[in-house]
Amino acid sequence: MITSYQTIKREGKGEFKDRGSKFIGLAFPVSTRKEADEIVHQVKKEYYDARHHCAGLVVGKASEEYFASDDGEPSHSAGDPILGQIKSRELTNVVVVVVRYFGGTKLGVPGLINAYRSAADIALTDAGVLQVEITFSFKISFPYTSTPFVEKFIHTYTLKYIQQDFTEICNASFEGKIDQKEAIFQDLDTMEQRQQIINFTEIQD
Repeated sequence: MITSYQTIKREGKGEFKDRGSKFIGLAFPVSTRKEADEIVHQVKKEYYDARHHCAGLVVGKASEEYFASDDGEPSHSAGDPILGQIKSRELTNVVVVVVRYFGGTKLGVPGLINAYRSAADIALTDAGVLQVEITFSFKISFPYTSTPFVEKFIHTYTLKYIQQDFTEICNASFEGKIDQKEAIFQDLDTMEQRQQIINFTEIQD
């Protein structure tokens, strides 16, 4: 079971130059492939006068989806080196775009690989690394008289409140760690059997 993943803390930016060509690396945290594609589109609009807008992206908690674009550069000379920097850091939910302004001198494939890799590296270093614990959400209903049992349960699993409505019949939503999900639901089932709570339901994404 995957219980956590690494992504970037914030947007990052870096610049690398070689023989007149300027490579601007831009790193962005994302949640979906659609969001990443929209960012690439926006970068192309912002840097409309650049020769190339090459990209690499990885999305999914298990890094299950990835993509690389050479955007007119020789095959595997741009997108793959960018993607390689993301993968070497074991990051996900990240898109990196490297914008190239051509300086008039051809760098050759080895030179391009080094330049795109370097610009991506600088941008990702600037963005920093964030460790994210995978969570799940659920809601419970319980009589107000059961509040002490529920509070003990919350403390046991260090649950995070999402929403709460405490009346005669209380409703509350929580976020818990994914690796505790089985134990949490077992305890909730026991509490339901003892009539300490009325019911519980997982909240689907």
